[in-house]
Amino acid sequence: MSLHPKIHAITERIVQRSAPSRAAYLAGIDAALREGPFRSRLSCGNLAHAFAACGPTDKGRLRGDVTPNLGIITAYNDMLSAHQPFEHYPQLIRDAARDLGATAQVAGGVPAMCDGVTQGRGGMELSLFSRDIIAQATAIGLSHDMFDATIHLGVCDKIVPGLLIGALAFGHLPAVFVPAGPMTPGIPNKKKAEVRERYAAGEATREELLQAESDSYHAPGTCTFYGTANSNQVLLEAMGVQLPGSSFVNPELPLRDALTRAATARALEICALGDDFRPLGRLIDERAIVNAVVALMATGGSTNHTIHWIAVARAAGIVLTWDDMDQLSQTVPLLARVYPNGEADVNRFAAAGGPGFVFRELMDAGLMHDDLQTIAEGGMRAYAQEPRLIDGKVVYAPAVAQSADAEVVRPAAEPFEAQGGLRLLKGNIGSSLIKLSAVKPQYRTIEAPAVVVDAPQALNKLHAAGALPQDFVAVVRYQGPRANGMPELHSLAPLLGLLQNQGRRVALVTDGRLSGASGKIPAAIHVTPEAARGGPIARVREGDIVRLDGEAGTLEVLVDATEWAARGIAANTAPAGNDLGRNLFAMNRRIVGPADQGAISISCGPARPDGGVWEYDAEYELGHDAAAAAAPHEAKDA
Repeated sequence: MSLHPKIHAITERIVQRSAPSRAAYLAGIDAALREGPFRSRLSCGNLAHAFAACGPTDKGRLRGDVTPNLGIITAYNDMLSAHQPFEHYPQLIRDAARDLGATAQVAGGVPAMCDGVTQGRGGMELSLFSRDIIAQATAIGLSHDMFDATIHLGVCDKIVPGLLIGALAFGHLPAVFVPAGPMTPGIPNKKKAEVRERYAAGEATREELLQAESDSYHAPGTCTFYGTANSNQVLLEAMGVQLPGSSFVNPELPLRDALTRAATARALEICALGDDFRPLGRLIDERAIVNAVVALMATGGSTNHTIHWIAVARAAGIVLTWDDMDQLSQTVPLLARVYPNGEADVNRFAAAGGPGFVFRELMDAGLMHDDLQTIAEGGMRAYAQEPRLIDGKVVYAPAVAQSADAEVVRPAAEPFEAQGGLRLLKGNIGSSLIKLSAVKPQYRTIEAPAVVVDAPQALNKLHAAGALPQDFVAVVRYQGPRANGMPELHSLAPLLGLLQNQGRRVALVTDGRLSGASGKIPAAIHVTPEAARGGPIARVREGDIVRLDGEAGTLEVLVDATEWAARGIAANTAPAGNDLGRNLFAMNRRIVGPADQGAISISCGPARPDGGVWEYDAEYELGHDAAAAAAPHEAKDA
């Protein structure tokens, strides 16, 4: 089927907008490739350092200068359940490469923090910035000019976007992303949420809560809800940089290791010394970015990607906006209901048809570009297949023709909803986003008085004191990138969910993030400009009537325009947190861009001819960045 006219129009608009920066990026790739494989230009001393620790076979091949060498960037640590399986991957990759007459080396490791551990803790203030540190660490690992292609081992929240940004900085090299797979199912997500809400109401003990959490997060592998980590995997497949159907194969299955060996073989085939050269920077073009956003909307994926994929696009010289995402969401139907948008976990999603079924439906409906070159032979159509392990080899079969569970995935002709998972909200508070797919229709509009706090913990204290109105909109300010690194505020979800269950009308409005697990309550998040930039959210006062209309796409304070314009910016009253490394990130907070431009604290993507950077909009900064509003926060930093 031909491409849907709106998908075509949005893609063309992105192409036109990105033309100067994309051309500069591709010119950089061409310049890097002109001189041939980098390793051939290393001196004898350089080479000797690089293979000093190798065994005789690998050393002999690297001395010969004609053997492909894979650079592995790993986010392994054994505190993250999703990343613990990566412990044995480098040896698996080295052995597979060696069997094919090539070599592989771990080029470097990158940090990998767990948002599940840092939720509600001071460490969460470092979480968003870890993405940019990961990108820089990836670049350091690849800076040795030793590699003909790269393999990236990462799964979770900021880690995959960081790896992508770093890999795109070396876009002349082919890159293959390799996942670890989800843990097997634990207790149902609905049951876990019920225990959390009972605990918030004082009706469950801490021991009951810990047991429920342990029963849910119980083994190696990705957490099984459809948060940022699992959304990462679907988006990587939608862009064609991860093997088809590899996202949701459990860590302990033989197919998992077979896919890793197959990924190694494919990385060798698409490197410059192979027969099918496919550099990453050319694979990830405007069509690939649109495919990623379409997949995000069709599956009701993580709100965090409205920040991360803008940054990923910028790294490839592509300018993606929230308006693009909003228009794609209004065009693409919702085809999946996976927790928190439904009750199923990702294992059940995969069993019902998974990404292969969803992608085929989208391509057949003209809602996804199917003419991409990908790491897989066969282009995007290869991603409408599922892997099988037959006689020790990975073979592919078409994805199921019909959904195996209509409560989890549906065809494009019979979607759960006509529109996708996210909606852009605009009004006198600024721009923000809401995950509509997780909110029941009767809760998508609210008009209620504001309860204004500058720290999420304050809301819990007001509830404990019985001081919250029957219906209200919690306005949680000074939680944006510049204020404190934009922590996730998922710790508010049990309280607000509990109050909504009691028949009260509640909502959240914040310049912070909520979570990849955003759900149930209406939440206008990522409000931009943030309070610390002098954004209008800092003008909201206690008791102001706030109207949030997710269907209409509006977020407003119902205050007379003259009074609203005359109001000053309220100072940040949030108490200073324990340091916990915050001082090391003071510069990131000062230079970070706004959420709707990727919350970038590094220079990613090509430089402009004048030496500046493409990713920041000077007009935006001049219009919205108020130094006076940042002063209370900067004093805290000092």
